Amino acid sequence: MSNLKAILALEDGTIFEGKSLGASGKTNGEIVFNTSMTGYQEILTDPSYASQIVTLTYPHIGNTGINLEDIESEKIWCSGLIIRSNSLLPSSWRSEDSLTSYLKTNNVLGISDIDTRKLTRLIRTKGAQSSSILVSENPNKEEAIEEARKFKGLTGMDLAQKVTTTKTYIWKKGTWRESKQKSKLKVIAIDFGIKHNILRILANRGFDLTVVPAKTTSNEILDLTPDGVFLSNGPGDPEPCDYAIKTIQELSSKEIPLFGICLGHQLLALSFGGKTSKMKFGHHGANHPVQDIETMKVYVTSQNHGFTVEEDSLPKELKITHKSLFDGTVQGIEHKTLPAFSFQGHPEASPGPHDLKELFKKFENNMKKNA
Repeated sequence: MSNLKAILALEDGTIFEGKSLGASGKTNGEIVFNTSMTGYQEILTDPSYASQIVTLTYPHIGNTGINLEDIESEKIWCSGLIIRSNSLLPSSWRSEDSLTSYLKTNNVLGISDIDTRKLTRLIRTKGAQSSSILVSENPNKEEAIEEARKFKGLTGMDLAQKVTTTKTYIWKKGTWRESKQKSKLKVIAIDFGIKHNILRILANRGFDLTVVPAKTTSNEILDLTPDGVFLSNGPGDPEPCDYAIKTIQELSSKEIPLFGICLGHQLLALSFGGKTSKMKFGHHGANHPVQDIETMKVYVTSQNHGFTVEEDSLPKELKITHKSLFDGTVQGIEHKTLPAFSFQGHPEASPGPHDLKELFKKFENNMKKNA
């Protein structure tokens, strides 16, 4: 067990003192909170958390250890981790490592033994703000505050280029407990920060699945003769991703079926003339109620985003399909004449509920109609 001390500092000067959970040194990023009770490993490796320091509101973290099957990408993307209590003895037949060891191996800083309830209330009241974690034998509070203020926020940051794959690849691995369906449909997934479980679910439907980098052009995608294009989740501000918006516009003009989630949802809205804006503290958790506008059915969803599509900015050719029951923000859109739709949350929900996996079926149906 580490004897190093840790300090969490917020840009407003608030200081929390605790224990080191991972590597030593310093880090900064936007601080957010996640209300999920499970899935800390999936959260750590979700590229959508790039440049963010994540506070987990559930008090006991690390109980089930770490295994290499549940990662959502090849590395930890968040800038740091904040928890109330670290489980010193993982208990799971699947565990291969402890949380502390995993963070150290990946050179990620963490802090434990702080009042995460107080911190969460502060974030809800003042909004997400820049923060830092300092870990050493004697961390300096003023240095920690200065380090927090060096981070200028996510607005205007194109992080999709940071997290995307550097090369095109084929994905064939499906989910563990379901047999693969048979399909001749070819899907191109644009990687803005894609998670493994999204790829598993797409592969499970039997699609011929190819993943391409974020800056792949529409001509390069069309050369692969897709039946549909999937626009993945990802981190950061969608508006600076002009290359992606241009590609989506060109693909939609060819009436290629499109399905976007999270960042892909926001990019689809922007490509048709909508606007996005920064949220006060975003949606991060696995218990967010979302309502289908047409059927009035309510789904429990997994969410991870700090930007939202502005309802009043949407053009008349787009209709809103889903809304958040927490704050009324737009959760789903669909084009009235083109085979293009999107959802703000994570229908693959890793971690979280699977209420909206039916959206993958809708994508498949659109491709079949267009084939």
